[in-house]
Amino acid sequence: MWIDTHCHLDAAEFDPDREAVLARAREAQVAMQVLPAVEVANFDAVRALAHQHGLSYALGIHPMYVDRAADEDLDRLTDALAQHLDDPRLVAVGEIGLDHFVPDLDRARQERFYLAQLKLARRFGLPVLLHVRRSADALLKGLRRFEGLAGIVHAFNGSAQQAHAFVRRGFVLGFGGAMTFDRSLNIQALAAELPAHALVLETDAPDIPPQWLYRTAAQRAAGERSRNEPGELPRIARTLAGLREWTLAETALITSTNACTALPRLKPLLGR
Repeated sequence: MWIDTHCHLDAAEFDPDREAVLARAREAQVAMQVLPAVEVANFDAVRALAHQHGLSYALGIHPMYVDRAADEDLDRLTDALAQHLDDPRLVAVGEIGLDHFVPDLDRARQERFYLAQLKLARRFGLPVLLHVRRSADALLKGLRRFEGLAGIVHAFNGSAQQAHAFVRRGFVLGFGGAMTFDRSLNIQALAAELPAHALVLETDAPDIPPQWLYRTAAQRAAGERSRNEPGELPRIARTLAGLREWTLAETALITSTNACTALPRLKPLLGR
């Protein structure tokens, strides 16, 4: 059994064949997907998909969306979390965080939304799904203001020192398609060396395709598709298994157990 801890199943890229994507995930024994929201406009969509297909979801405002979010959207998030807190399929606040990679994003506004959402996670007793791109130190600085919060650091690609700082705070780190590239030496080293209890698997579908799905800009311009999907998770997991010298069964058990520890509401959904 596999758990995809980060999948944007509501994305428009899945509109033509979402049912087929879900069927392939089931065939691949991906038993659970966590569907994070990115803005107020898709809160209802991720919740509906989670209920329709026996999955789980998170509610939050992504750092790349805060420039177009209204200040009142934090109030809407507060209301949504309060309204759905008793929903067993709501497992986290996310996707939230900081993005220092994309130019021209308002960093001050990002930080304000990030800290406000950490405060909401603490208020409602939920873990967080963190977006981190060249922003690990800033994320950690914010977490120091909200002791006791934990969750998943999605698509981590920072230093070993930063990784261990998150782990010491009770976070686990998400590994996915980027780990499968031969050139991803830093990510592979982290996946190989971090404590076993600190690792979970993800796809970030439809984004971050693994090496076998990657297409260059020229290929994409020519119409070739590089869409990722949750059914790719077991093949992605083979890379982690090789790095750790685990069997696939061990990899599934360890990463699924870690996901349930990081997101405690998952376990009842799986009947474990």
